[in-house]
Amino acid sequence: MRILFFLLFLLHYNCFTQNFISKTGEITFFSYAPIEDIKAVNKNVSAAFNSQTNEIVFKLDIINFQFRKKLMQEHFNENYLESDIFPTSTFVGKVYNNDSLSNVKGLLTIHGVTKEIIAFGTFNILDNSIKLSSSFKIKLEDFNVEIPKIVMYKIAEEILVDIDMTLLKIL
Repeated sequence: MRILFFLLFLLHYNCFTQNFISKTGEITFFSYAPIEDIKAVNKNVSAAFNSQTNEIVFKLDIINFQFRKKLMQEHFNENYLESDIFPTSTFVGKVYNNDSLSNVKGLLTIHGVTKEIIAFGTFNILDNSIKLSSSFKIKLEDFNVEIPKIVMYKIAEEILVDIDMTLLKIL
């Protein structure tokens, strides 16, 4: 958590770089399973990007994921992600451009577990904003999220994560 605040502090006060932020990014996840698909959306994702270093930071509150069914949301927060114990998820990484496609490499923390990931997507820098989107998969077992056998056909072992966000330039 200290790393996140330190990076946000540096991004905010460095006058020689172009910095971009968002507090309204969107992250969606899908669980495709034989019995039931599960989808949740979080529209309160914060992010900061430093254009000089290409460092990027994301932070979200787990409890802000919204589900179609309230019972799914309750089980997600209480039984699986334990949002009272692990209230946030973060990503601290760096953007690498390859012509029209970008990749991001960094550390993703979910459920108190930090893993290195690489994700591909689009990263379009405009004059006063950055439009980014990405889609990648994570395995629940990599983040110590246990799925009881009784619901194993309702929840996929691999979750598809989609990011759609516009970051605005700090003037």
